[in-house]
Amino acid sequence: MIKHISSLVVMGVAGCGKSSVAQALAARIGGVLIEGDAFHPQANVDKMARGIPLTDEDRAGWLDRLSDEIERVANGGQRAVLACSALKQRYRNRLRTATASLGFIFLDLPPAEALRRVAQRESHFMPASLVESQFATLERPVAEPLTLTVDGTLSLASIVREAAAWCGTTQAHLNYLQPV
Repeated sequence: MIKHISSLVVMGVAGCGKSSVAQALAARIGGVLIEGDAFHPQANVDKMARGIPLTDEDRAGWLDRLSDEIERVANGGQRAVLACSALKQRYRNRLRTATASLGFIFLDLPPAEALRRVAQRESHFMPASLVESQFATLERPVAEPLTLTVDGTLSLASIVREAAAWCGTTQAHLNYLQPV
């Protein structure tokens, strides 16, 4: 077991499964789900929907809002589980200011699989044309503190089981995830 992790960020490129994993993990560990996409200002959503990648400036206010939300949940004595791309180290460092011992679960996925998954999604503002820019922006969290890399092609149940074990939960404290 590792040092206590107060809250978690499930991160990676579009299509890696952040939302599904974060939702299932939050249910399993009794955490509070924060869906990062819900905090984007409409201008960001519109920009991405037009196939235009976000800039660091576009993401700044969004990251501040997410950091504030993690802090709010943590200050309430709960464990936040945020689904957020967190593609660059400086984005992750901004989120780390929200609470001590923020853990990151990086869902590593090959570009072709990310593209395939995004192309199959319905009613999401992120078009498949932006997958390449996500990989261009990605700074893998190598040697960063409290970071777990998981193969994003594994089953949801396998990813959640591995993440829950890594973040220091025990079977006695879990709400069991039904196999998918």
